[in-house]
Amino acid sequence: MRLFQNLINQIRENMSGNFGIMDETGLILGCTDENLSGMVHPLISEVINNDSLFTEADGWIFQKVYIKKRLEFVVYTVMEGEYSKKLLSMLAINVANIKNYYEEKFDRGNFFKNIITDSILPGDIQIKAKELHIPFNTCRSVFLIKTERVRDVQPHEVVLSLFPKRTKDYVIALDDETVVLIKELKDKNDTKEMDRTAKAIIDTLNTELMVKAQIGIGSIVDSVWDIGRAYKEAQTALQIGSIFDSDKAIINYDNLGIGRLIYQLPTTMCRLFMKEVFKKGPFEALDQETLLTIQKFFENNLNVSETSRQLYVHRNTLVYRLDKIQKITGLDLRNFDDAIIFKVSLLVKKYLDRAEKQHADFR
Repeated sequence: MRLFQNLINQIRENMSGNFGIMDETGLILGCTDENLSGMVHPLISEVINNDSLFTEADGWIFQKVYIKKRLEFVVYTVMEGEYSKKLLSMLAINVANIKNYYEEKFDRGNFFKNIITDSILPGDIQIKAKELHIPFNTCRSVFLIKTERVRDVQPHEVVLSLFPKRTKDYVIALDDETVVLIKELKDKNDTKEMDRTAKAIIDTLNTELMVKAQIGIGSIVDSVWDIGRAYKEAQTALQIGSIFDSDKAIINYDNLGIGRLIYQLPTTMCRLFMKEVFKKGPFEALDQETLLTIQKFFENNLNVSETSRQLYVHRNTLVYRLDKIQKITGLDLRNFDDAIIFKVSLLVKKYLDRAEKQHADFR
């Protein structure tokens, strides 16, 4: 606000009249009557609801100021013929220039972007946070939002619309498919708010843009210093989730389960494990129908009756399939220990398949 009031004061020294600057909510940021700064202009609703660039009402004239196609400010003055519009045009140009000039230096979103991209020295983080008046020891979480590539679609704008105030939550576009949300939380146990936020983003992207999205969530951190770590955790959550839980839209770093362990294993060790488990017959000997049977059997906690019901097969048919699996692999899935081994094998197989695909793509 001080920057805009200084602008008003400089112009007032050379031009007479009553004029001012407010944001898109009507909050007056600077005006010739300094007592009005910080108040909401009573005509803001009429200005916003008018589709034209200029609005005239109750003896006032207003001009909207768009920056990057987004309404950011409104400048206003008392109507005095053509002089009014010239004054407003000059004000609008100066407001836009101030915004653009100070955006790089003072923009909080850019500050957080520098943190997650390792573009700021650790020793400068606390100094910059203080300069930008950002609370340092506050609980926050990082949401990494990946969407499928769709032409003429801007996921960043949709996510930004959910957090328009940008006073505590920051939306950062890394590219056309990647958006980062840094959200402030009440405390380190505020996981319900994290879940609610993630679901709201997924639902909004699905309904408004009709695009699929996946969100990785980092651990809750209580210091600006740790936001970079939370971002890397969100990246890891997405990477692991895309392998072991590709159907899940929301993956939390704190709930990765056994996938976290497998992801950290060398592929050579994983291949040795698969050879050891499937000595009798290779995993590839199992057809799709058999793999579907196994999946349903695990989903129903090794319950034969419930699995046969969901597969619409007779109980004896399911028993026959389980016997067939035992003959091929040597593992009886009705046995708890064998079931655990096979479940882990399925996850290891997914991990190896992804590693081989990445290797092929790299070549």
